[in-house]
Amino acid sequence: MDFLCGIRGKDFVLVCSDTSAVQSIVTMKQDEDKLVPVDSHKLFAISGEAGDRVNFSEYIIANVRLYALRNGQQLSTKAVANFTRSELATALRKSPYHTNLLMAGFDEGVGPSLYWCDYLATLHHMNICGTGYGSYFVLSMFDKLWHPNLTEAEALEMMRKGVEEVKSRLVVAPPKYLVKVIDAKGIRTLGEL
Repeated sequence: MDFLCGIRGKDFVLVCSDTSAVQSIVTMKQDEDKLVPVDSHKLFAISGEAGDRVNFSEYIIANVRLYALRNGQQLSTKAVANFTRSELATALRKSPYHTNLLMAGFDEGVGPSLYWCDYLATLHHMNICGTGYGSYFVLSMFDKLWHPNLTEAEALEMMRKGVEEVKSRLVVAPPKYLVKVIDAKGIRTLGEL
């Protein structure tokens, strides 16, 4: 029942996730942050079973930091996305992680990037993306409203409309959603919707 979505703008990426931690039909808490920073300019929006979500994201983040320490430079968003996909593909044949994720980041000279990856290690570079039941309601709206010169204010309004659509139409809609933006300044929390 997790819901994640992302919008890539001209010079930023906006990501949103619900804040509910659920197990089967039981809600355990309403303040779970599923938008996990990888470094100062990259983050995972990650969904799935709580154990898989936490273990996998910590594993990837630790390896990205180890690479930076050994080599004296940060991996690009594309490199982190491809490393993540590779690790999911390797785990798929041994002990799979049941997690879907969005990888958002900003690289100097490249600009904003947004990737969608599922538990089967399918990776795509996207302008708009989402996962979970809520994405059924927002992806067509995002596709219609998205354009290459999208501003942060326009993207936030798109996200607000999308969350309102999910809240009004999805039977099991979580009550709170967290929004973060990644741009040249780094990762910032814009608040809850």
